Amino acid sequence: MNIVSLSDWNKSLENHPNAHLLQMGEWGELKKDFGWKPVRFILNNEVGAQILFRRLPLGLTLGYMPKPVGRRQWAEGSEQFWKEVDSVCKQNHAIFLKVEPDVWADEFRLPHSAFRISPHNIQPPRTITMDIKDNEDIILARMKPKCRYNIRLAEKKGVTVRAWDDIKGFHEMMTVTGGRDNFGVHSKEYYQRAYELFHSKGTCELLVAEYEDKPLAALMVFANGKRAWYVYGASNDQERNRMPTYLLQWEAIRWAKARGCDEYDLWGVPDENEETLEANFETRHDGLWGVYRFKRGFGGEVKRAAQAMDRVYNPLLYWAYLKYVGNRE
Repeated sequence: MNIVSLSDWNKSLENHPNAHLLQMGEWGELKKDFGWKPVRFILNNEVGAQILFRRLPLGLTLGYMPKPVGRRQWAEGSEQFWKEVDSVCKQNHAIFLKVEPDVWADEFRLPHSAFRISPHNIQPPRTITMDIKDNEDIILARMKPKCRYNIRLAEKKGVTVRAWDDIKGFHEMMTVTGGRDNFGVHSKEYYQRAYELFHSKGTCELLVAEYEDKPLAALMVFANGKRAWYVYGASNDQERNRMPTYLLQWEAIRWAKARGCDEYDLWGVPDENEETLEANFETRHDGLWGVYRFKRGFGGEVKRAAQAMDRVYNPLLYWAYLKYVGNRE
């Protein structure tokens, strides 16, 4: 096993040009500044992983491996990889390791009995992805008519979109949105650090929609290889009849397309099948239901990631963890 530095890890990702955002070294550095310890290893100069450890009392940790690169980990003959993972986790006194595969649910099979299907995911498992390989007219044609109308309406009503670097303004807008839609918001320092780490590499942009120089909505979009992700978005309560969020999202899609991306991930909708989503989106507004009504308009495909898996090292404390998390729900 070879524990590697940030620069060596990022160099190794050149062999995995479509690695998920959460395996990029910058993501580990972001989480390091907010309570996690990233450990990166490479096996046989080929496959490796970035694992995040969260400190618990008594020197223990919780391990988390989000969206590991490649698929050889899940194939036969991957025992050596998992032995190295176990070694890293035990060196860091992990109670268990949570793994969220970078695989869609309908393509995945549990590798072996050392894993337990987890009752809890960290990332929203269900999302909407858009194919953005075609030209803009075709992408627009796939959208719901009302969504296309709102994009054009925003333009007609004088909304413009540009790159932005006002993290303080973005955080204020996120706070308004979180209060309105009842979701948690990171600190200003968190968004600042994310922007600094990724924007400097050209893998992130902060975009703002404005009317007469007044910020109305903003989002932070990330990209790597052929994939892009809409991760953070916000709007205030001004000029909402001008539909700024629709034009803003369209410009983010155009930004991703200009970087050579083929897929745009809208990142998080309620964890229900498409029939249930379509039957309930007009009446449900709790949780992620409010954003589903907006995101569905862009004409993508509802997909579900493989369920998180737990690799347990201390069964008693793992049981206590499950009970604690269950009581909070």
